[in-house]
Amino acid sequence: MTYPPKHHQGSNINNMIKVIKKYPLATVISVKDNEPLITHLPLIYRETDKKLIGHIDIYNPQAELLKDNNSVTIIFSGPQCYISPNVYTTTQLPTWNYIKVHLKGSVIEVNDEKKVKQSLVDMTDFLEAPYHKYKLKMDNPRMHGLINYIKGFEIDITSWEGKFKLSQDKKKSDMENAKAELLKKSKENINTFLDEIF
Repeated sequence: MTYPPKHHQGSNINNMIKVIKKYPLATVISVKDNEPLITHLPLIYRETDKKLIGHIDIYNPQAELLKDNNSVTIIFSGPQCYISPNVYTTTQLPTWNYIKVHLKGSVIEVNDEKKVKQSLVDMTDFLEAPYHKYKLKMDNPRMHGLINYIKGFEIDITSWEGKFKLSQDKKKSDMENAKAELLKKSKENINTFLDEIF
């Protein structure tokens, strides 16, 4: 049985890459002795070889599992929100719309200090787009001091699974209404939430 239903599955890898690029903070999951270890890390998709690149604090317990050939599961999360039936023009029940990308892959350790530094430079350059107000340089003395406390890694992606639950099973006008609600709620929710916690 396919779940979620086929109309909520996304097989277009280009769309999944767009999610990864727009929402690069990943949930990285490894398993040791039947116990999941979970860390939230920014991962960057490298177009040249279609790998994910990242780094982790060496004192993070998950770091020891991010070594050659170990399996890893990664989740990227896009926008999401509750959809009330009053959004639709037809009779519906409440639901939740969301975008997720689930990946499985094999870890490749990066032990070369220069390569780890380059991955930090590349990640910063990507995250600073489009304005690039800050540029990290390879000879940055603070990065030189930090390099001994992080572990670099790459992930060779072996499985792609898109979850695009966007009211595709509804008529066109209701799907458009749900899309508008997702856009509106995404903006409203973050403003309200940040005001509440800060």
